[in-house]
Order: sequence, then C-alpha cells, then structure tokens
Amino acid sequence: MEKTTRRLPIVERDEWLLPAERELNNRHERYMDKMNAIVQAAGSLVDYANGYRYFGWQRDEVLDGWWLREWLPGAHDVYVFGAFNNWQRTEIRMQRDRHGVWSAFFPTAMYRDRLVHGSLYKLHVHGDNGWLDRIPAYATRVVQDEATKNYTAQFWAPEPFDWRGDAFDISKNGNLLIYEAHVGMAQEKEGVGTYREFTEKILPIIKKDGYNAVQLMAIAEHPYYGSFGYHVSSFFAPASRCGTPEELKELVRRAHELGLGVIMDLVHAHYVKNLNEGINELDGTDHHYSLPGKAGYQPYWDSMLFDYGKDEVQHFLLSNVKYWLDEFHFDGYRFDGVTSMIYHHHGYVDFDCRERFFDAGVNGDALTYLTLANRLVHDFRAGDVTIAEDVSGMPGMCIPDTDGGIGFDYRLGMAIPDFWIKQLKEVPDEEWNIWEMWNVMTDRLPEVKTVAYAESHDQALVGDKTLAFRLMDKEMYFNMDRASQSVVIDRGMALHKMIRLMTISTGGQAYLNFMGNEFGHPEWIDFPREGNGWSYAHARR
Repeated sequence: MEKTTRRLPIVERDEWLLPAERELNNRHERYMDKMNAIVQAAGSLVDYANGYRYFGWQRDEVLDGWWLREWLPGAHDVYVFGAFNNWQRTEIRMQRDRHGVWSAFFPTAMYRDRLVHGSLYKLHVHGDNGWLDRIPAYATRVVQDEATKNYTAQFWAPEPFDWRGDAFDISKNGNLLIYEAHVGMAQEKEGVGTYREFTEKILPIIKKDGYNAVQLMAIAEHPYYGSFGYHVSSFFAPASRCGTPEELKELVRRAHELGLGVIMDLVHAHYVKNLNEGINELDGTDHHYSLPGKAGYQPYWDSMLFDYGKDEVQHFLLSNVKYWLDEFHFDGYRFDGVTSMIYHHHGYVDFDCRERFFDAGVNGDALTYLTLANRLVHDFRAGDVTIAEDVSGMPGMCIPDTDGGIGFDYRLGMAIPDFWIKQLKEVPDEEWNIWEMWNVMTDRLPEVKTVAYAESHDQALVGDKTLAFRLMDKEMYFNMDRASQSVVIDRGMALHKMIRLMTISTGGQAYLNFMGNEFGHPEWIDFPREGNGWSYAHARR
C-alpha cells in the first residue's frame, strides 16, 4: 500500500476539520505504516491475523501429533500438565524460541489414549511473580469445576463442524433491526440459559417479532457472571456456562437459516485482572499484554488495558477478530468501550472543543488498532458490519480508512437514551418540545450511520431503570390487566410506544432494542451476588 500526499477526503468534506489536518494526516500515516509493514511481512492483513491457527493446540499431520504453543516472553520456565500426565506439574517442559514462544509436541503414538477430546490441562509458569498454574491465552475451551469453582483449560478437538450451505450475508438484510440479547438471561427459569435453549426457543420469537439481526452479549469466557461479559478472561473460548462451542455454532447457523444476522459484542477495550482465570501477568511480568504499572490499569472498571502499540498484542487481538468470524460465522461486531480505548483519560472529560479529539489525551495506538480491525473485518468478509460504542464523537469513526477514517460502519446513538431519560425525569409532559426531540434524533453527520435505541441493557441494570419502569413503576404489578383503569398505565403505555416510534423512525439508519424492553419488562437485572443471596431471580428476562 502506497502513501498518498493528497488531502484526505475526510478533511475535504468537512471544513471544521481543517485546523486538525496535520493530526489527521499523522493518524492516517501511522495506520498506513503499520498496514504496509503487515502486508510486507504476511502478504495481506487477512493472512496476518492467523494467530489462532498457530498458537494453542495445532494438529501436525506430517509429524503425527499435536503442538501446543503460547507466547510468554517474560517467563523463566513453562510446563504443561493435565489429565494426560496425571497432573504432574514439572514433567513436560515446553521449549522457548527466540521470539518468546514456548512449545511442546505430543506424538500420537505416545498420547493416543491420554490426550483425548475433553482432556483438562493447564500451564505451570515460572515468572517474576513466582510459580503459578495458568490458563493459556489461546485456549478455545475453558470450564469451571462445580466443586472448587476453579477454571481449567480443555483440549477441544471435536469433529469439524458442518457449515455446508451457510453463506449468509448480513448486508443483504438492509437496514438493521437489532435484538440485543444475553443468552444466559434469555429464559424464564431461575438459572443460566444455554445456547441450545436460545436456538430452539428464542430465535424463532426474534424472527417473528420482525428483527433481522441478533446482537449477543457475554460470548467470550468471563469468570464473574455479574460482569455482563465485560471482564473477559479467555478471548478465544465461548462462555462454557451456556454450552459448548459447537452449540454456539449451531445457534449462529440456525439464525442464518431464519434470515437473522448475528453480531457479537466484542470486548477489546480491557480484560479481567484475575491471575487464576485470565491473561494478566501470564508470563510473570506486568507488561505482557499491558503497559507496565498504572498505564496498564483501567481504574474506572478495575480491569487491565491492552498495549495496542505492541506488535504481539496487536496480532493477538486481530487474530481474535478473525477467529470469531472464521470459526463461528459471526456477521460482525459491536466494539465495546471504544471511548475508553482511544483516550488515555478513557473519555472522562467534556468533549467541548475540537482539540479534545487530537490532543495528548488521544491513544494513537488504539486508533491504529481499531482501523486495522475494521479493515480486517471488511477484507475477510465484505458484507460484515462493525458498530462503535463511542460517546465522544471522535471525527472519522465511521469514515472509510481510505478516506482517513477509522472504518466503522455504524456508531451507537448513545445520546438518544440519555435524552429520553432526562425528559422523563425533569420535564413535565406538557413541556416536551417537538423541535428539541427532532434535533436530538437527527443531530448527526449525513455520512455517519447511526444505530438508534431508546434503551439498551444499560438502562435495565440495578441502579438504573427501564423506560417502562420510569413511566409506570409499581403500577405495572397491579394495574396492567384490561379491567383496570389507571391514568399512570395509560400514559405509560402511550409514551412507551411513542418514544420508540420516534426513535426508530428518525434516530438513525438502524435500530436496537434490549430483550424484554419491547414490551416494557417490569423487572430489573441483578446478577447472583453475595448481596442478594446468590439469587438468579432477577438474572432472567
């Protein structure tokens, strides 16, 4: 890819950006330099993002056996142990290459009856933080022991999944009508729903209700259920509490048969700080996947930040992007926490002037990574979609990389639900201003496609309220039957419908609803925790 000296189209089309032209040029050149280096080294970005085909367990037909590889540059010693060697920690030592990749080979002749599909295993890593039993970063299956509650990696080598006939293209669905869902909560029983239950019971309802896309939360493995899936521990392993990887694949395939695209809520903004379950200090250092010290910590979320400027971390994340599209046939991503990614202050400032988007607070490495990620998605499968959760309004977020942008297809219209909540909390009905509503709904650049929503999962959590609950509160429990006469219910029902009508018709080019909110679900979301006696009563929808 060759650099260009012409003025970037993003600047040509928006005079407001002329004072920031140098910064935008620098941003684009950083991306181009990285892209050129990748193409020179690997031939293409798609071929570069193949870490999941090299690391972890890989079958070697020539040598007739299995390789296990893991990038642990700071480790002093690494062993692999598990059910296949009676859990002897220091029996099978891995070998280190000059790039910090540790590997071990398991010949079929020796391990035919021991290293079998479903075998449990871990790494025993000696690093600066001592000797610790760890789960590999590239593990594709991680399970929790019911008795001890400890997580362990699992050797997962089933028969190849049959994807024949699956050639779904979400771009042919037109304007997206997205049903945001959490598989574990998508049932009436008190417990954790499964991929299979979602496939059999929920997908047909979503289709019948007129949606053409499903956005799934909490897919990557996370140790704490109450994190809503946002404290990821294993980036290549589907959440095992909901079922097997093959059952998740069956969910996607069935959705495609129904004409539903499946968008994954992708969390690359941070990762869980746990040592037992996650990748934090996996090689024994505090600068493995993160910058060292405070620079690697997200204080607002109590989690760890990725070092997007490190080549190996970038490769890990890009490989993760391709992995879910390739192995599970997801149709795109909603990138979570983009604002936190692209600013060192994580967005906790007022974006009250142009300079805020181009000053020292901007994380240029994260912007480069996101541009590469978007390019990868669209190079791998042109019709797939990417959605940015960004509250800052960073210029170029939804502009193609070739024009100087970051390359997302859509951004979330996050100001819209905030506006409706403010209206309900602070403004009497008779003072609602139709022109103000129109302005909020349509306040976006013409070329920036927006996913509008009246409320998402955020408004349903404990500490917040759904719009229905704000409108009708406890009256919902006593006066929702047809025989009841209630001004509160009549008003609430009418406004609930009108708010959605205005949002879906004027708020953007796509629409999103969180499961249950379409009919004004009366209950809040509260995951099992010590404060509620570890109850699932409100962790269902």
